[in-house]
Amino acid sequence: MSDASDRGSKPQLRVSLSTSSVYPGSTASAFEAAARLGYDGVEVMVSIDDVSGDIEAVKSLSDFHEIPIVSVHAPCLLVTQRVWGTEPWGKLHRSAEMALEVGAEVVVVHPPFRWQRDYARGFVDGVADLEKEYAITVAVENMYPWRTGKREFQAYAPGWDPVREAYEHVTVDLSHSATAGEDALQMAKTLGPRLAHLHLTDGAGSPKDEHLVPGRGTQPAQALLEHIAASDYDGEIVIEINTRKAADQQVREADLLESLAFARLHASR
Repeated sequence: MSDASDRGSKPQLRVSLSTSSVYPGSTASAFEAAARLGYDGVEVMVSIDDVSGDIEAVKSLSDFHEIPIVSVHAPCLLVTQRVWGTEPWGKLHRSAEMALEVGAEVVVVHPPFRWQRDYARGFVDGVADLEKEYAITVAVENMYPWRTGKREFQAYAPGWDPVREAYEHVTVDLSHSATAGEDALQMAKTLGPRLAHLHLTDGAGSPKDEHLVPGRGTQPAQALLEHIAASDYDGEIVIEINTRKAADQQVREADLLESLAFARLHASR
């Protein structure tokens, strides 16, 4: 009886769409798709699309489509190394400023690349200082070793696994955990209240970081959603899948709808 009475006492978890999920489509097309398909919000991946890093532009998209921006993903990818300049701390400060301007509560960041020595050396403390300065959640994302054949390269510092570091808040990405050979459910359980953000996707363990539709890989996506739904988790669930190889727009939207339905079904409270 207690289970039945507890059900519904917690707010339903939101399911939002990362703008990267429509690539090579534009940031604008991601907002349009998210609103039309019934998503609860949008995560803006600051990318080589100029609109993604334009605060006024994304605010206008959010207002026009009447859908909130729940998080900002800082430009941490290899392909975005020159977006917003080349100084890494400058990128994170600008991401935090953008989040405050657009009403988002979370900034997602990747750990530094190993060759960014000075940045990496002060990263853990710097993230903590950034959270205090802006009163915002900065959630460091799990990554993975880079593999080529039998060779493995540790590309991130202080490491690809944020569970082992003293970050206050962490983002778990199920495609990255698959590539790393880790169990995302166990990561979530180990993190406990440090789990602040979820990139819902999937992977089958390929070194290529697949970002499959959740349920199509080997990660325990269903069990993870059920775990956080039963917990006090109050962060965001963000669909971050790869639709670049979709045959057409209809197939891409079918993947986005399947991902949304999967999340809503298994994260229901």
